[in-house]
Amino acid sequence: MTDITQLPLWEQVIYYYEANGAYVFDQFFRHFLMAIYGVLFAAIFAIPLGFYLARNAKIADWILAIANVIQTVPSLAMLSILMLAIGLGPNLVVITVFIYSVLPILRNTYIGVRNVDENILDVGKGMGMTNWQLVYKVELPLSMSVIMGGVRNAFIMGVGVATLGTFVGASGLGDILQLGVNASDGASVILAGVIPISVMAIVGDLFLTWVENRLDPTSK
Repeated sequence: MTDITQLPLWEQVIYYYEANGAYVFDQFFRHFLMAIYGVLFAAIFAIPLGFYLARNAKIADWILAIANVIQTVPSLAMLSILMLAIGLGPNLVVITVFIYSVLPILRNTYIGVRNVDENILDVGKGMGMTNWQLVYKVELPLSMSVIMGGVRNAFIMGVGVATLGTFVGASGLGDILQLGVNASDGASVILAGVIPISVMAIVGDLFLTWVENRLDPTSK
């Protein structure tokens, strides 16, 4: 039998995928779900809040400052703090991704809405649009590219944070990295974990860029 540690590194990676393909796919799927759920919940929360702050500038600075402070807490420390209240498992990772995703989405939504031309809003009001129609038909489309930029940043960050799920019993691709770190010659295993994480982040960013271009009226 051939000693796989004597094979070139890239052949070792291929061998690992051939032997553990189902396991890697399962961890990839779990990792993706933890990241996407956290970002999705953050978008549902942060986008409406961003619109509200854009109309209430007095409290916007305070809210954004608090979000900035939370963002400075290391991911592993945040997991440890939340673990005391939530316990171990994927829900802990989803909530952590949610917390770290709020700031980029909230900040970009606030900036995007604030930068909508007042003259355009005045035209909409002159046409008899209600406040809801102004939001849905004017402000949201014109600020969509900036908002989606925040969502893209949040997703890439979420993919990174979800990697720490291995330390709190949530599994994910971080488990493969941990196996490689603990192995005596685990470079190929680490690379086998890094590749799908990178693919997830890159493909996710490309997909969200495509969505952004489809939703942005200025790109049509």
